Amino acid sequence: MAPSVSISILIVALWVLYVLMHSTTIVIAAGSVAASNSSALELEAKALLESGWWYDYSNDPSLNHCNLDGIICNAGGSVIKIDRRGMLNYIDAISKLNISSFPNLVHLDLSRNWLKGSISVEIGTLSKLTHLDLSLNSLTGKLPPSFGNLTRLVKFDISSNSINGSIPKDLGNLTNLTHFSAQGNPLIGELPLSLANLTRLQVFDISSNLVSGSIPNGLGNLKNLLELRLRDNKFTGAIPSALGLLTNLSILDLSFNKINGSIVPEIGLLKNLLKLDLQKNNLTGPIPLSIGHLTSLQALYLSGNQISGSIPVHISNCSLLYIIFSHNYLTGSIPFLNSSLSFRRIDLSYNSISGGEIPLTGIGFLDVSYNNFNGSFPNLIVDNMEHLYYFNLSNNKIVGHVPSIIGQLTYLETLSLSWNQISGAIPKEIADCKSLSELELSHNHLTGSIPSQISDLQFLNAIDQSYNTISGEIPFKQGDSQPLEFLDLSCNNLTGNIPDLSASIKEVNFSHNSFHGQIPDGYLNYAPSTFIGNKDLCGDVKGFPPCLPSSPSKSRSIVHQIKFFVPLIAFTMFLLLGYFFHSQCRVRKMSSESRETKNGDLFSIWNYDGKIAFEDIIEATEDFDIRYCIGTGGYGSVYKAQLPTGKVVALKKLHRLEAEDPNFDKSFRNEVKILTEIRHRNIVKLHGYCLHKRCMFLVYEYMERGSLFCVLRNNAEAVELDWMKRVNIIKSTTHALSYMHHEGVPIIVHRDISSNNILLNSELEAFVSDFGTARLLDSDTSNQTLIAGTYGYIAPELAYTMKVTEKSDVYSFGVVALEILMGRHPGELLTSLSSSQSVMLNEILDKRLPPPNRLVAQDVFLVAAISFACLRAKPKSRPTMKSVSQEFLCHKKPIMNPLHAVSVWQLRNQESYMFGESETHSESPCFLVEKDNV
Repeated sequence: MAPSVSISILIVALWVLYVLMHSTTIVIAAGSVAASNSSALELEAKALLESGWWYDYSNDPSLNHCNLDGIICNAGGSVIKIDRRGMLNYIDAISKLNISSFPNLVHLDLSRNWLKGSISVEIGTLSKLTHLDLSLNSLTGKLPPSFGNLTRLVKFDISSNSINGSIPKDLGNLTNLTHFSAQGNPLIGELPLSLANLTRLQVFDISSNLVSGSIPNGLGNLKNLLELRLRDNKFTGAIPSALGLLTNLSILDLSFNKINGSIVPEIGLLKNLLKLDLQKNNLTGPIPLSIGHLTSLQALYLSGNQISGSIPVHISNCSLLYIIFSHNYLTGSIPFLNSSLSFRRIDLSYNSISGGEIPLTGIGFLDVSYNNFNGSFPNLIVDNMEHLYYFNLSNNKIVGHVPSIIGQLTYLETLSLSWNQISGAIPKEIADCKSLSELELSHNHLTGSIPSQISDLQFLNAIDQSYNTISGEIPFKQGDSQPLEFLDLSCNNLTGNIPDLSASIKEVNFSHNSFHGQIPDGYLNYAPSTFIGNKDLCGDVKGFPPCLPSSPSKSRSIVHQIKFFVPLIAFTMFLLLGYFFHSQCRVRKMSSESRETKNGDLFSIWNYDGKIAFEDIIEATEDFDIRYCIGTGGYGSVYKAQLPTGKVVALKKLHRLEAEDPNFDKSFRNEVKILTEIRHRNIVKLHGYCLHKRCMFLVYEYMERGSLFCVLRNNAEAVELDWMKRVNIIKSTTHALSYMHHEGVPIIVHRDISSNNILLNSELEAFVSDFGTARLLDSDTSNQTLIAGTYGYIAPELAYTMKVTEKSDVYSFGVVALEILMGRHPGELLTSLSSSQSVMLNEILDKRLPPPNRLVAQDVFLVAAISFACLRAKPKSRPTMKSVSQEFLCHKKPIMNPLHAVSVWQLRNQESYMFGESETHSESPCFLVEKDNV
């Protein structure tokens, strides 16, 4: 064979061998890949079945896992979507699913299952994940930093869990993210600056967390942002002007934080904004004029701030459906508003707005209560008011009549005009408000009768017409169609019988009228105070005489008794008249001599049984007519009366029923005894008293502004009570109590110090009053007594001991002093101090006043420190009122940090700087002025 042929054969053989070997390698490799894929799919199937979330199929070996509910696989059989939203047992744990077994997973939704456990760090292995929804579960622990590996993630929702810790800075790696929601968790810390990298973000919601710090300017980089929700956190600082760069923003919610400063004018650049919520912050300054540029704005919430100035007229350019500006310091008039919109809600309550016209067309809810509207009934009502269902004009200074056009509000459900000076009769047209359920007209000057047509209102649930001069009879009767549950007609001139409405009524007050006849049996379980002040009522209610029988036989018996007793009574009266005329001859000279003195000064001849002055009191009050009643206390009513000398006094008169109670009689005489033995410029002056059997009353110096309690709860009057006036009220009360505890022998303990028992004159000066429960302490008497005082002001030791000491007054004073600073009772603050250490002193101060300036802030700080010292649990650890009085008399100002840097918890636990821990410091006043940085 030729050599060339042999070489050719050899080459062919080698080529065939190469081909055979290469083919075997391909087959082996293909087999290996197939084996690997099969193993991965088996791991996915195993992870799904072992989770127990598809328990109906856990014992079926032939099941294709891609056929399970909520599972979607790709063409190769690998899981790319798991959706078990709302399908799992609420006790399951998220760890039951081995997350790392799904390398191709794109979509994971386990929301609405209340799953337990924490998020595994292995979540970071799902590099292809674009949608992750774990909302509405019970997940705990922190967000693992491995989230930063999910760079393809588009939607991330962990809202409504218990995830804690801070937002990891690695979140800034998720540059494809468009939706991030973590609302409703206890997340803490500050927002990471890396969030500025998420330039595709459209929704960012971390509402209802504990995130703090300032809002970073870097958020201005998120140009695609549509919704920014930071509501209900602990953000501080000012609103960054960089937010004005978010021109696509439709919702901006920064409410319920501690943001301060003014509303930046750059807000007006957000032309697409639909909702702006800044309520419940510490914002100051005016509403910027640039708000008028937000022509698409539908909801503007600014309530609960310290915003001042007037409402800009350009606000009418907006498309506002919700205007919520309550609890601010807004003044001026209400500007004209766009009237082409329907179902709007407007709340301007608790401001100082004095007028304006609101076309009610399209408005559903209108609250302008607690403002300074004055003059005649404002022109707030026009035609076409088909949507108005809530109208509140209470606590203003409106005079004049209620216009009959009110009847055009056919869909009105709530009408409140209380605490004004409205006069005239209630218009009968009010019965045309067929949907009316609540009617509040109390504390006005309404006259006339209650329109009978009102009884036809089928949805009427509550009526308050107390403290007017309404007369006539009650038009309601048993069986009327309305489901009346609340009815207060007290302090009027109503007559006739009381109807039985007990089938539906839950709260009722008929007191201080001229009702007569029997109290219906349906009211037998009601307190007697429901009916007091009606002298001609009878029935089985405690304190009222039984009604006379009305049967014919008993009537004849009564007639027979009258025929027998009348002659006897007439003879007796003849003898008494003879004795009377004989006595008159003896006293006529004395009476004529005293009459001239009486007309000159009533109280110079005041005596113990009140015979001389009694007639003048009756004449001045028209026999204690309800028109002169200015309040009702624990055991009597208070009347205003002008005496023949021109002097105006306040009369505290026991109710007829209560005067028969020995306890009330004892309390009355106790107040007389106390007030005749003390003389102090800040204790209400007792001009005289009457212990006549016909009636018993005290005559006081008249206090024009009434009680501190009422002034603090009236928005306009509370604003008038500025910080300096409040500090002076506290000082005056201190000096009065110090006098009672330390200047007299024996010691006088008031036992009922409260804001109701501190009265203010026309100059807003304070006077301690109401000594009905006061007690004289001396070594010869026991201090054991019944608990007396007002709930919320009583010292804690009286819950387990009856021993009365002056330290109980000290505790009550501490409560009142804090109440004056806060503008409300401090009960909630006192119960939460042990669990909260982050409440600052400036945060608890009355928000209706501007923050105190530096000079006044020193006084406010001093009062706060003294208040907490007085509220110590151990009576011996509280200072004496003498040491407190001396502290105020030092006239030195404490060296202190700004109020926003002083925590209430720290103040409460370090007030020993002032008085120490015992009474031994009471002789050395003015400790506080030597200390600083409390």
